[in-house]
Amino acid sequence: MAKDRNVLAKAVIMGCMMAVTATAPLSAQTLSAQDPLHAWTAGADPASLESWVNARLAAAQAEIDKVTAVSGAHTVENTVRPYDEALNQLSIAGNESYLMYSVGDAAPLRDKGQALVAKISSISTDLNLNQKVYKALAAVPLTGVDAATKHYVERTLLEYRLAGVDKDDATRKKLRELQDRITQQSLVFGRNVADGKKEITATKAELDGLPDDYIARHKPNADGTYTLTTDSPDMTPVSNFAKSADLRKRMFIAYNTRAYPKNTEVLRNILEARQELATILGYKTWADLATADQMMGSATKLRSFLDEVSQASRPIADKEYADLFAFAQSQEPGLKSISAADGRFWAEQYRRARYDFDAQSARPYFPYTQVQEGILATASKLFHVEFKTVTDAKPWDASVSVYDVYDAAGSDHHKLGRIYLDMHPREGKDKWFSAAPVVPGIKGKQLPEGALICNFSGGTAGDPGLMEYGEVVTFFHEFGHLMHHILGGQGQWSNAGGFNVEGDFVEAPSQMLEEMFRDYDILAAFGKDYKTGAVIPRTLVDKMNAADAFGRGRWVQAQLLYSTYSFQVHNQPPASIDFDKLWREDYEHFSPLTFLDGDHFYTSFTHLTGYSSNYYTYMLDKVIAVDFFAQFDKTNLLGGPAAMRYRKTVLEPGATKPAAQLVHDFLGRPESLDALKTWMNEQFETKGMKAAK
Repeated sequence: MAKDRNVLAKAVIMGCMMAVTATAPLSAQTLSAQDPLHAWTAGADPASLESWVNARLAAAQAEIDKVTAVSGAHTVENTVRPYDEALNQLSIAGNESYLMYSVGDAAPLRDKGQALVAKISSISTDLNLNQKVYKALAAVPLTGVDAATKHYVERTLLEYRLAGVDKDDATRKKLRELQDRITQQSLVFGRNVADGKKEITATKAELDGLPDDYIARHKPNADGTYTLTTDSPDMTPVSNFAKSADLRKRMFIAYNTRAYPKNTEVLRNILEARQELATILGYKTWADLATADQMMGSATKLRSFLDEVSQASRPIADKEYADLFAFAQSQEPGLKSISAADGRFWAEQYRRARYDFDAQSARPYFPYTQVQEGILATASKLFHVEFKTVTDAKPWDASVSVYDVYDAAGSDHHKLGRIYLDMHPREGKDKWFSAAPVVPGIKGKQLPEGALICNFSGGTAGDPGLMEYGEVVTFFHEFGHLMHHILGGQGQWSNAGGFNVEGDFVEAPSQMLEEMFRDYDILAAFGKDYKTGAVIPRTLVDKMNAADAFGRGRWVQAQLLYSTYSFQVHNQPPASIDFDKLWREDYEHFSPLTFLDGDHFYTSFTHLTGYSSNYYTYMLDKVIAVDFFAQFDKTNLLGGPAAMRYRKTVLEPGATKPAAQLVHDFLGRPESLDALKTWMNEQFETKGMKAAK
C-alpha cells in the first residue's frame, strides 16, 4: 500500500493556513540573485538553505503587508491575490524545507530542513490566528466572483475559524504554542523512523527461498553470515519469500521496533497537545476537530462508515483466512496458527499453489528502468500528456530523473509543469514511498512541480532493480499524485491545486490508477524480460490477476485496523492510553493472524503524525476509487472517453470544488459500497466459487 509521507508538508503546505511573522529583510539584489523556486540550487548546505528560505519568508511578509495596508474596500485583487501569493511563497519554503529534511545528502542539511519546517509551521500558525488578515478576507464581497474563487475564499475562512481565529489574545497564544509543539514532536517522530534502520544477520541457509538477484546483492561477511537491513528492498522479500520462519520473525520484530521505544512518549506528547488544542476550540476530541472540514464531516459519521465497511468485508476476510489456514496446515501438519510475521509468506505460498502464480516469476519482466518508462508511457496516453527529459536540470541528487510535462490534448502542446523522480534508497533518506508538491501552480505565472520520493531496488551498477508486481502498482499510485498536482495546478490560486483537496479525498485518484495495472495490454507494453526481451505472457498476467484478487477482504480488514487505531488514540484521553495494549486489542479484533510479542508497529506508523485520526482516508478513497474505475471501458482503458472525462472532472479542478462535488461530477451520484463489494468478491468469481455472503 502506498503512503503519502509529506506529513508536515501537508500541515505547512496544504491547508490555506499559512502565516507570516517579521523576518529579517533581504535586499532586492539578494532576492534576485537566488533561484526563487528551487532551494537546492543555492547550495546543498544548511546556511544556503536557511538564506533561501528567509528570502521566501521576506517575500511572503511583503504580500501580507499589502493585505493589511488596504484602507478602502477589500477586493479579490487587493486582498485575496496578495494573500494567495503569500501562501505561495510559504508553500515553496515549506515544501522544499521538508524535501531537504527527507532527502538531504547529509545529516546537518536534514537537521536544518527539520528546523526550518518547524519555523515555517509556526509562522503558518501565526497567520492562521491573525485576526486582521481574517477580517480583511472576510470583508471581500463574493457576489459575482467566479465559482473557484468563491470556494477558495470560503474554504480559507472556514479553516481560519477552525484554527481559533475568533479567540482572545491569551487563548490564541496558547494555540500557537500547542501547534508548535505538535509540529516539533511530529518531526522528531518521523526522523526517529528515518534514522532507525536496523540490521539483522542471516546464515546462508536462511536465505533459502529468496530471489537469486537478492542474494547476489548481499555479499557474505567474513564469518559467512549475511547482513540484512530493515529498508524496504531488504525487508519485503524476506517477508514474502524466505522459507526460514525464524528469519521472517527476526525481520518482522526489527522492522516494527525501528523507533521503539523512542517514539512512544513522542507520540503521547503529540496526542496530548492535539487533545488540548481540540478542547480549547470547543471539540470533545481531536478526531471531532480533524473530521470537521473533511468529506466525512464528523467523528460520528466516521464510526458509522468503519462499521459499515467492516460488515461488508468481514465474511469475505473470514472465508479467505479459512482457505489460507487450511492450505498452511496441509503444508505443515500440526500448525496451530499463522503468526503476524508469517502471513505474507503463507499468502504467497497459497497463491503459488492455488493459482499457479509465483510472484518471483513476474519480477524478470519488471526491471526498474523499463517500469519507469512504461509508467510514463501509460500516463501519457491516459492523461493526454507528454513527458520530456530535462537534461540540463540540477536536481538535489545525481540519481534524480527530471521531466517536463506537456499537454497533448490541445494543439499548442504547452508546458504544464515539472516532475522529479527520486526513486532509490540512500543513507539518511526517507524510507517510505511518497509524492510531494515542490512548487504550486499559478495560471500565467508559475508552473506546478512535484516529486516522488521512493525506495525501489535498482539505481546501482549491476542491479536491474527487478520489481514485484505490487511495487509496480505502488509506483503508478504515487505517480498519480504527481499527475493530480500537475493537472490540478493550472488554476489561478496557488493553494487550490490537487494536493489541496480535502485530506480524505487525496488518495482516491491514485487508488483508482492501481486498478489500471491489471490490464494485459498496459503491462505488455513495457513488461519484457530484462535478459531476453520476451513480452510477459498473457497466461502469466491472468494468473497474476487471479492471485492478486485473493485476500482483498483481509486487505480491507487491515485498513480498518489502521483506521480504527488512529481514530482511537485520538478519541480518548492520551495520558491513559496503553499504546501496546490497544494495538494488540485492535490487531486481534481485525486480524486472524497471531499477534507477536515485541510488535510495536505504532512507533513507526508515521501516518499518525500526518493523517492523525484520519487514516480512514485510504478506506474511504478505495470505495471512491473502485467506483471511479467501474466507469471505464475495460476493453479500452487508455483510449476510451472516460479517461479524458476523468481528467476534466476530477483532476483538473484541483481544490476549486468540494471533493463531494468532484465525485458527483464524474459518477453522476455519490459514491457507494457496491463497487467495493464487487471488487472484494472478484476472487470467488475468478475461481468459479460462490461469492461470500
